[in-house]
Amino acid sequence: MNSKENGWLKQMLGFGNNKQETVAEHLYGQAIEIARSPKLYIDYGVTDDVDGRFDALCLVVILIMRRLKEVESGKDISQSLFDSMFADMDLSLREMGAGDIGVSKRVRVMAEGFMGRLENYATALDKADDDMLANALARNLLRAPDASKQAVQSGLVVYVSKLAEQIDAVSSQDMLAGKMNISL
Repeated sequence: MNSKENGWLKQMLGFGNNKQETVAEHLYGQAIEIARSPKLYIDYGVTDDVDGRFDALCLVVILIMRRLKEVESGKDISQSLFDSMFADMDLSLREMGAGDIGVSKRVRVMAEGFMGRLENYATALDKADDDMLANALARNLLRAPDASKQAVQSGLVVYVSKLAEQIDAVSSQDMLAGKMNISL
């Protein structure tokens, strides 16, 4: 059941908050656009394959969730954003031909990886520790633990920090409306 069907079912049964889910879906759509930026792949060495795109999307969604924790009722939207992302991952895996058992295992592994990235990226950004961020990006986004120097030299750390700053600068009102005007 995809997120739209799930939202419909929740609405029919009187569960859930449809507005939160709509806001989360808008934010998720914007996260996808940002994660697809050719700059990440061409300039900074993120691999343009399923894994690289997943890692780029994780990064952007994490930055948005980090901002949402500062917004009143942002926690619920953040959870809906997470749910939207992983409903999309489930659907994408099914479209690529994975069976029910394979999908659930893969989505679980992806969610665990996401949570680890969330901890690493948020901690590094909250501490404003470029070395910690470079190491986390090298391990996760570049998938090359020894590439932290490359992450710094290529400007990836600066790019991610600027992206985080832009997302952090989005007003609470715009976040609650699912609107971000990000340009990198």
